Amino acid sequence: MKRWYVAQTQMRAEERARINLERQGFEAYLPRYLRERRHARRRDVVKAPLFPGYIFVHLDLETAPWRSINGTLGVSHLICNGERPAAIPAGVVEDIAAREDKNGIIPLQRRPFCKGEALRIVSGALADCFGLFERMADRDRVILLLDLLGRKVAVQAPLGAVSANH
Repeated sequence: MKRWYVAQTQMRAEERARINLERQGFEAYLPRYLRERRHARRRDVVKAPLFPGYIFVHLDLETAPWRSINGTLGVSHLICNGERPAAIPAGVVEDIAAREDKNGIIPLQRRPFCKGEALRIVSGALADCFGLFERMADRDRVILLLDLLGRKVAVQAPLGAVSANH
């Protein structure tokens, strides 16, 4: 029976892994979203892996030569539980794929914060610090005002590293 498995890719080699897996006859799935990239005073919107460093592979362990996946260009190794690859629960990959738009992009819902809303930093060096939302720095980062050493200091944090203080 075919199930979905996860392969860890080499650094920034998700697309190369997908292409090479498909050349070998494996069904591979690389979910992507649109990400803003800043470089040399330019801003571009590029397709980026939803799960950097990982790719999904659909196969039947009983009939497919799954050990060859570990030797595929771009792939580091299949994620295993002991000696055998660990299957993803049924429906997870299908739910992700169902969210794709007509261009194969998964639209991400950005949480709108209101200026002055209390937020908690949940990861990183300033984890568990509280601050007030000032503005979005770009699509993936927020600027918070933290009360440090008796004054307000503007701090940038990844959007995923903050949580509403409810």
